[in-house]
Amino acid sequence: MEKRKSEMSKKEDIIGKIRAGKHMEYDMPDLSLLNATTFADPVDEFRRMSKHSGADVVDAADGDDINEIVRRAYPDAKAIASNLDCVTIANRNPDTVDEAQDLNGTDVAVVKGDLGVAENGCVWIPQTMKERAVCFIAEYLVIILKRSDIVSNMHEAYARIKTNDYGYGCFISGPSKTADIAQALVMGAQAARGVTVVLV
Repeated sequence: MEKRKSEMSKKEDIIGKIRAGKHMEYDMPDLSLLNATTFADPVDEFRRMSKHSGADVVDAADGDDINEIVRRAYPDAKAIASNLDCVTIANRNPDTVDEAQDLNGTDVAVVKGDLGVAENGCVWIPQTMKERAVCFIAEYLVIILKRSDIVSNMHEAYARIKTNDYGYGCFISGPSKTADIAQALVMGAQAARGVTVVLV
């Protein structure tokens, strides 16, 4: 019994010291001093880097129908998920499914990207849907991105990122890739096996 009291006393002493410790807060570093890479034509560099990461890039013209673009890119797709009003061919909606598992078997998901980064070809996708799994569970992912929302580098991207009600977002750069096992490249192991970015 005495041993247990002694152990409890030591534990309380340690916890008390931790609680009494003061934590200093530090301001974020001033990134304006960095000479980040910039491009004369960020859209062209974004195209190049996206293709380098394994994504397809489609330049939509004014008046092009996103549904036709998706159908041309993935003619065999049967299960298409999206919560975007412009995607009328979707037969699954990540906002109305009961749970994320209901999206299993999705052939193509169509989402909107908020921001593209030229230096690495990645796209910031905030969670604008109830079930964010749609971005990762689909076999193929189509990202709609405005050309005017492409910046040169990650510094510019972070300055423009805003969190929404869900408080979640992620950068996606091309299809899912891993080479963890025997250094053999496998596509689509953790997420989409193919990505198409549609520039509008």
